[in-house]
Amino acid sequence: MSHVGTDDSMSDDVFEDDTLRAPAQHSAPSPTGYRDYKPDDTIRGIVEEDVPIHKTILLGDSGVGKTSLLVQFETGKFQAGNFSATVGIGFTNKVVTVDGIKVKLQIWDTAGQERFRSVTHAYYRDAHALLLLYDVTNKTSFDNIRAWLGEIREYAQDDVVIMLLGNKSDSGLERAVRREEGQRLAREYQVAFMETSAKTGLNVEAAFAHVARSLVAKANPVDPSRLAVRAQPSQEHRSSCPPCS
Repeated sequence: MSHVGTDDSMSDDVFEDDTLRAPAQHSAPSPTGYRDYKPDDTIRGIVEEDVPIHKTILLGDSGVGKTSLLVQFETGKFQAGNFSATVGIGFTNKVVTVDGIKVKLQIWDTAGQERFRSVTHAYYRDAHALLLLYDVTNKTSFDNIRAWLGEIREYAQDDVVIMLLGNKSDSGLERAVRREEGQRLAREYQVAFMETSAKTGLNVEAAFAHVARSLVAKANPVDPSRLAVRAQPSQEHRSSCPPCS
């Protein structure tokens, strides 16, 4: 793992195994490369149970914070420092409990660079859920979302769960994409939307919980109101708007 610089933000994704061979599910190190990573014991506790694995892929341009988001979700911590870009694809497992139901997510962290795009395409077809990220401080990463969604429509299953995430929402004055723009794009493509912060943890667990809840709903149809996005408002909106749905 190559750490570069001492900045407080993680500017890129991390996974340096370019063999594309899946690691052992319960003994391999985390693909995030987080130095204090320990395998999730909840996985071991339900291995023998009949809990299906849901393949969930993180997508988006390089540098939008896919690995940062996964580190925050996997460990509950933000690791300061910049990292070299993800090379290839790696995964980790996480169990999420929603409405009393355990959902086993196999979360894949992908390279965002164009030269790895054909490799990423191969993983779309059997994906159950896709989390598509852009960086709210990087307008280009937002503008590229339409291209990502076009690829998803071409390569993924028709019923795949898709969620759009505007990451780095803690960035304040550096923001280049308004929350309303993200909401508008999500409505256009009829996908769920949240703003997240891998640094503060805002809506990170909520995003994966929404994905898990949507996956459960696919197998067990429920009242649509139960699938409302349960996001916390970002700091800049807390004083001026009610909790976002």
